[in-house]
Amino acid sequence: MTQTPTGTAPQDHAPDEASESASTRERILDVALDLFTEKGFDGTSLREIAERLGVTKAALYYHFASKDDILLALHMRLHECGKGALAQMTGGEPVTVAQWGSLLDEVMAQMLAQRKIFLMHERNQAALEKLHRHDHDAEHEDMQTRFREVLGDERLPLRDRVRMAASFGAVFAALFMAGDSFSGVANEEMGQLLHDAVHDLLGA
Repeated sequence: MTQTPTGTAPQDHAPDEASESASTRERILDVALDLFTEKGFDGTSLREIAERLGVTKAALYYHFASKDDILLALHMRLHECGKGALAQMTGGEPVTVAQWGSLLDEVMAQMLAQRKIFLMHERNQAALEKLHRHDHDAEHEDMQTRFREVLGDERLPLRDRVRMAASFGAVFAALFMAGDSFSGVANEEMGQLLHDAVHDLLGA
């Protein structure tokens, strides 16, 4: 009879364990998001996060070294909203107004799915400004640089580039700077209103 190689069983369970660990990590972030939004970052303790989640503080430390790390992980969720769209704008050819409109529609959908994070971000700006991580700053700068390269491409008419910049600003203002001004508006309705506003600005 063929014997099972030593260590095979643990390897078979490894994907499930990794999936469970990732799930726990996301649950921690979801609970922290609620508490940071409700009580503020400074007003929330790791013990409160653990109690609401139904785990020990030791379990939190397995996934996050500190409360700052939890806040940074939540902040990085915002970066995911724009990374995919920016990746589509590489290739050397100028981005047309029509392409920009389609990319903004994609970004808006992602941002609407993360609306609570924008509210949390707006309510905890002081705490977020204290987070200085080299990798995060470098990634943020890369995104800004690419964004400015697209808008600075003189192969596009100035009229188009100004409209593209203004349309992005409209999305950012409505979903971030406005705070909870539109918190009672359903995602579907907000998405349609933003779509109309953006494409009015783009002249499409």
